[in-house]
Amino acid sequence: LHQLGSHPHRSIFDLSKKYGSLMSMKFGSVSTVVASTPESVKDVLKTFDLDCCSRPYMTYPARITYNQNDLVFSPYSKYWREVRKMTVVELYTAKRVQSFRHVREEEVASFVDYIKQSASLENPVNFNEKLMKLSGSVICRVGFGVNLKGSKLENTVDQVIVQTFEVLGSFAAADYFPVIGKFIDRITGLHGKCEKVFKILDSFFDQAIKHHLEDKSIKDDIIDLLLKMEKGEIGLGEYQLTRNHTKGILFNILSAGIDTSAQTVTWVMAHLIKNPRVMKKLQAEVREVIQNKDHITEDDIERLEYLKMVIKEAFRITPLVPLLVPREALKDVKIGGYDVPKKTWIHVNIWAVHMNPSIWKDPEAFIPE
Repeated sequence: LHQLGSHPHRSIFDLSKKYGSLMSMKFGSVSTVVASTPESVKDVLKTFDLDCCSRPYMTYPARITYNQNDLVFSPYSKYWREVRKMTVVELYTAKRVQSFRHVREEEVASFVDYIKQSASLENPVNFNEKLMKLSGSVICRVGFGVNLKGSKLENTVDQVIVQTFEVLGSFAAADYFPVIGKFIDRITGLHGKCEKVFKILDSFFDQAIKHHLEDKSIKDDIIDLLLKMEKGEIGLGEYQLTRNHTKGILFNILSAGIDTSAQTVTWVMAHLIKNPRVMKKLQAEVREVIQNKDHITEDDIERLEYLKMVIKEAFRITPLVPLLVPREALKDVKIGGYDVPKKTWIHVNIWAVHMNPSIWKDPEAFIPE
């Protein structure tokens, strides 16, 4: 563990060049394998998906997700299958996404106005911070029926989300050293950071749920749907949602919804600044397609083909989750000719696949084409 450094995806990629596409590693007391090539990753995520699709118990993700009562960190089970089906059928349908289009366009228009005003006054703009608040505003209105402004996250959303991912992305000593690990995490501050983030988020969820219970006019958002499931008005197979289930699912929506969008746009901007050739080509496309329109809609953006290439190339070079959330083998399985015992943790190094020189001619260069 101490050899992985601050960029474990890079360290593991370097090790895979020496030890192969599927490596066996020992992280403290935990047996782990890491898949680093397209072939080994395909085996884990597709060919043997059903044998490798569960999640291990991880101390701090379990705490933040109300004891794995969410979708991302929940182990494979009937509950997980029902929640996944519910999200596909009820939460993330094309119709529901389209119904909130006006929210996205209103918030983006407000953001663009702020940029224009700042430019006219020659004031610098912290894009990362403002994009985090833009994403937070959209997610709060769409998912929680509240405005970010005036909520318990108004002034801290960017710090809270960043700290949340620091907790979720850490190699926690408690997971790898059963006896002394929890004391190490207290010394390093990881335990305290987790508790701080949990209390802030829990307070925000309580505020949003209370707002819904008191205001019966709020309908058809995500909290409204989950509260109906709590009351049994909408079924979830054989399961009855509790308040902790609701909060766990809301945590996934809040954290993943805000951070992914904001960080993607930030990385795209960074790559464009670093690659003026790409910037000029993209500017030319925007001017040709949009022309003199003052109000740009989502339909207009669909016509920007080179922009889509730029975003995909940003995903490739700077994936937001370079090491996927660990999986756990449900039973003994043979992958790539190797025996992987039951309960083994399985890491997928997506960044290594994206940097594979056998696929990409110049993998570290930003070339959308």
